[in-house]
Amino acid sequence: MGYRVGVDIGGTFTDLCALDESTNRLYTHKVLSTPAEPGADVIAGLRALKARYGIEPQAISYFTHGTTVGVNTIIERNGANLCLLTTEHFEDVLELGRLKMPDVFNLFSLRPPPLIPKSRVLPIRERILSDGTILLPLEEGSVLRAVRRARDLGADGLVVSLLNAYRNPAHEERIKEIVQHLAPDLLVILSSAVWPIVREYERTITAVINGYVQPRISGYLSSLQAALRSEGVPVEPQVTKSNGGVMRAELGKRASVDVLLSGTASGVTGASYLARQSGLTQVASLDIGGTSADMALIVDGEPQYGTGERIGDFNLFIPSVAVSSVGGGGGMIAWVDREGVLKSGPLSAGSEPGPACYARGGTRPTTTDAFLVCGFLGQADLAYGSVRPRRDLAHSAIGGLARLLSRTIEETAESIIEVAVSGMYVEITKLFARYGADPKSFALMAFGGAGPMIACFLARELKMESILVPTTPGVLSALGGVVSDSKNDFIRTIYEVVEAEISERLRQAYGELTRDAQAWLRNEQGHKGTPRLRLSADMRYVGQSFEIETPLSERWIRDGDTAAIKAAFHDQHQRIYDYCDREASVQMIHARAVIAAENPKPHFLRRPEEPHDPEPAGGAEVYYDGRRRTARFYRREELRPGAAFMGPAIVAQEDTTTCVLDGFACKVDGYGNLVLCQEGREGR
Repeated sequence: MGYRVGVDIGGTFTDLCALDESTNRLYTHKVLSTPAEPGADVIAGLRALKARYGIEPQAISYFTHGTTVGVNTIIERNGANLCLLTTEHFEDVLELGRLKMPDVFNLFSLRPPPLIPKSRVLPIRERILSDGTILLPLEEGSVLRAVRRARDLGADGLVVSLLNAYRNPAHEERIKEIVQHLAPDLLVILSSAVWPIVREYERTITAVINGYVQPRISGYLSSLQAALRSEGVPVEPQVTKSNGGVMRAELGKRASVDVLLSGTASGVTGASYLARQSGLTQVASLDIGGTSADMALIVDGEPQYGTGERIGDFNLFIPSVAVSSVGGGGGMIAWVDREGVLKSGPLSAGSEPGPACYARGGTRPTTTDAFLVCGFLGQADLAYGSVRPRRDLAHSAIGGLARLLSRTIEETAESIIEVAVSGMYVEITKLFARYGADPKSFALMAFGGAGPMIACFLARELKMESILVPTTPGVLSALGGVVSDSKNDFIRTIYEVVEAEISERLRQAYGELTRDAQAWLRNEQGHKGTPRLRLSADMRYVGQSFEIETPLSERWIRDGDTAAIKAAFHDQHQRIYDYCDREASVQMIHARAVIAAENPKPHFLRRPEEPHDPEPAGGAEVYYDGRRRTARFYRREELRPGAAFMGPAIVAQEDTTTCVLDGFACKVDGYGNLVLCQEGREGR
């Protein structure tokens, strides 16, 4: 027995959560992130756990880590210097993309330049047809020429994405053999090995992103492994994945595209775990840190998944937790544009220099400074005592904006909060619309360093029924890593109309997927227990240009029950779009399998609730909705299950601050969660 440790690196703080396996007790902490020295914050955090709680590195039995290295590489465009090898006459695949305008409201908007420019796209003479047959055998001379040209261009690696390689990868695999013989130092990425889907652009950009970020992610994970060994951590680290699971860091060095949304997804995983524990069936998670606000939907304890999530200028076409992100974190910098309009973001103060009130050199006003000016912060230190916010510096930073807007400092601070909330409102309503869901039927779970601070403001606008603030909201993403399961996705292209005639093909495809999934879990992750296997298919009506992922029963596949498969798709289409055509032909594009092996979870005890009116630790003058009022101040650790009070109130704890506005009733449930309900509504 030892400690299971989860680490999540944010733009401002690095969060740590340690679970004592023998006592089921959680230990949490935060340290400032060090973007200039990735990995140093992890080591600083481990040393802080030792100094604060006596947790020795040698006692760590499990270590998982969420990283933003891949996302930052895409955003900053400082990844590998690659060449793309593709079928001759199809060299424009990255340039053409999907021919969509970046901004449909701006006729002059331009698509971002591809990660591999046209000058580095090299043709290969070959042709495989859509059924997998070879029309033109691979001309190996064209491969030799491409390798020489890549050498001349100083390429770090090659991405190989040939037409119809999803059906028959033989030519891509032969190219890899040739390159490894001629230039064994070159990185080689095959589209058929990364994500073998039918659409050429989606398959190519996924492989390109994997190759683009791989050297930096691999280097980072290698440094992390070495640092953990030097600190005495005896276990191999796991890395959280975009799909909400975890895998060995060694695998992350190769399957780098899988960890792009690692930190974001682990927050939703943690929220899903707490939703199941609390008995909440419909939850919207709100994770607000220093640089972004991330929102996701959780139904029946499971996060919603999707493809096409945005990473910088590009979409990610591997399965990932469906998260909508907006630059609305506590470190978002407020400014006034040329027309005199107040804006928030996209620039963030991050951890260096941080918000002005952190007294670390920042002078520009942020959302955190606005909350301090409005009186919601300042009653206690932040981030486990590492930050003592200074009201004078926040006033000075916002004062400049106030003069530009001809408003008082408090009015300007409130406007900064309103602008931040409006940006979140737009994105979360899009997310609800995407899944055909009504915000009023969902509870809002607020976490992250700034989530509980903003939750009431957002819930009022969305007219949401209730808010749940977990016991350790500031480090929930780190907890998400601890409770995540080992998990991986597998896919095969089918591209057939669903009729009885394809039953044998479906049995074969899903059989291969199942064997591959079980082999991955056994050989790559070392799990020997009984896994969970979920089968699904991407399906559509014939003629549609988009698919819906539909869960399938193993029995339907085994028995060749194509009628049940079609009925499941009709039902799914009806649920999402309130319409289906049960007489129309249905087409299956991809067969999917997801395998997961459960990792140990903490089991929190529910204590009896004894209703009482808690004694506040003090009061604070706050400003919102255009006027001042007095809020009661509580310390979270002093609130026992059954405590109940009305807003306005402030609840401070070591990892965050919860703002309870008037019109909200707050109670503490048996798990220690804060449950906030608008007057006239009952919590779920």
